[in-house]
Amino acid sequence: MNRILKPAALAPDSTFSVVAPASPAESLRVGIGFDALRALGFKPDLAPNAAQSGPLYFAGSPAQRLADLHDSFTNPNSSALISLRGGYGSNYLLGGLDLDLIAAHPKPFLAYSDLTGLQLCLLDRIGLPAFHGPMLAADICRPDGLHQASFRAALSGQPYGLGPAEGLRTLKPGAQNSIRGTLYGGCLSIITALLGTPWEPATEGKLLFLEDIAAKPYQIDRMLWQLRAAGKLEGVPAIIFGEMLNCASPGAPSDLLDQAILSALDGLNVPIAIGLRSGHVSRQNVTLTFGVEAQLTLGDETRLDLLEAAVV
Repeated sequence: MNRILKPAALAPDSTFSVVAPASPAESLRVGIGFDALRALGFKPDLAPNAAQSGPLYFAGSPAQRLADLHDSFTNPNSSALISLRGGYGSNYLLGGLDLDLIAAHPKPFLAYSDLTGLQLCLLDRIGLPAFHGPMLAADICRPDGLHQASFRAALSGQPYGLGPAEGLRTLKPGAQNSIRGTLYGGCLSIITALLGTPWEPATEGKLLFLEDIAAKPYQIDRMLWQLRAAGKLEGVPAIIFGEMLNCASPGAPSDLLDQAILSALDGLNVPIAIGLRSGHVSRQNVTLTFGVEAQLTLGDETRLDLLEAAVV
């Protein structure tokens, strides 16, 4: 990737194409999510195959899910895409993506979790910024599932900052208190699973955000070891971890995850922050935009400022 392909900013009454590139969602959650999105001033439009349940744990066949994704990008009546949920299965779409078609119709695509692979592929291959943020039947359907300020700022192109109110804290200070770079990342287990494939994420040199859910501290340690051994942390100026929801071991010290991260990254000599509620979170899912310039500030108040709009 050598340029950013920024989609158009969203108008208040824009339509979201609702897609399910991985697993199906409960119909009750879908209905509640639709109502909540309408209450935010947007219009939801369910893709033709997004209500599929099966085969196995997929929301339709790869061909059906890929057709919905392509049609949603080209649909002149919608301005953005949002996933119902993650789950598993979007990896089967990577080899069939029509990158030229998507590049000709760039739109914000909001998702996280299993969709990290799709989002980073589009960022790395065609420069489409990744909107790592709330999904309809995972977050927007919940009364306190959406961080509205970052959601609206990211989609309208307004600068915004995040700090302790969004869970961010310093885990390890660095030689510099202010670090700038291209924000990049997503779900740690998905990034690790893509190593050695044609869609291996380009984490090197990026201001790196990593998050996950329900992985024990030793499993987080193992994935970080793998990233280091694969050279994927080379030139990274700083690392920001998410809330890391339920990433604990029963009966273990409450700071075991913190200590495991510090141990796994010992000798890397980069500042580390943790706790930012984006992706798998307990409440108020923050929208981050990957592929644009950001600044991490450590000190009395740890902050992440999005310095560049991901839309025009």
